[in-house]
Amino acid sequence: MDRYSKENKQDRFRRLAANRTEAVMEKLRILSNCANTQLYEYSDEEVKKILKAIEDQLNIVRARFQKKKRSKFNWD
Repeated sequence: MDRYSKENKQDRFRRLAANRTEAVMEKLRILSNCANTQLYEYSDEEVKKILKAIEDQLNIVRARFQKKKRSKFNWD
């Protein structure tokens, strides 16, 4: 029997989501180091592409979590 077999769905979600969120946050902190103009040179267009890619993926994640909350059609 492994250590996760007694873990319920809520506990598993919280454990995994916390770890994965922290990993994303750390990668964003590392990415922000590229903003140091003493070490890197970049255009506004390059920054816009990076931020758009991040925003697009965030919108996909947001939609997947909100999918469960959509209401069904109702005549009332």
